[in-house]
Amino acid sequence: MDVSNFHPRFTVSPDIALERLIEGNERFLQKQTRMPILQTRLLDEQSGGQQPYATILGCSDSRVPPELIFDAWLGELFVIRVAGNVVGPAIFGTLQYATRYLHTPLYVILGHEGCGAVDAALNYRLEGKHQAEQIQVLLEEIVPSFESLDYEVERDALLACAVEANVKQTVHRLTVSEEGQTQLALGAKLVGAVYDIRTGKVRFL
Repeated sequence: MDVSNFHPRFTVSPDIALERLIEGNERFLQKQTRMPILQTRLLDEQSGGQQPYATILGCSDSRVPPELIFDAWLGELFVIRVAGNVVGPAIFGTLQYATRYLHTPLYVILGHEGCGAVDAALNYRLEGKHQAEQIQVLLEEIVPSFESLDYEVERDALLACAVEANVKQTVHRLTVSEEGQTQLALGAKLVGAVYDIRTGKVRFL
């Protein structure tokens, strides 16, 4: 693939960006977060522009705020949230904005344990249980990730496997996309992760 027309301006390397997320999650787990109190002065300092070191595509679940679980401050993370952390045209467009204009070196697809969207997709796959029209469209995006699941395991274990499979499917879809291929060729990194809502731990896949 010809990437001669693209000139990434990463402010940090993808590996350093990933290490920052890991260290931030560890501070969160140890109750040693360093986020300052949100003051007007601090807002003004950030008003001139943003240079996030990572783009996070996560679930809309209110219990999974990336800025908190990675102990990140204003301007550090470019966050996209949609139920089930799935990709569609608007999400692809937002990710392309992150690559072309923000030049983030790291992209993380962040699922979480007990995801309601994945659970509903499992119910649809196993029992044919439909949801309202637009929710059903969302579930249809998730179901293909279940092809290799072992349906003989206990239900909680099945859901955990389904959450991970859904993350991996989104990572794969981005990896094989034209934009994803371009960014990977330029040295960016794309990884999947699962957040445990009970412990606060982020597990990178």
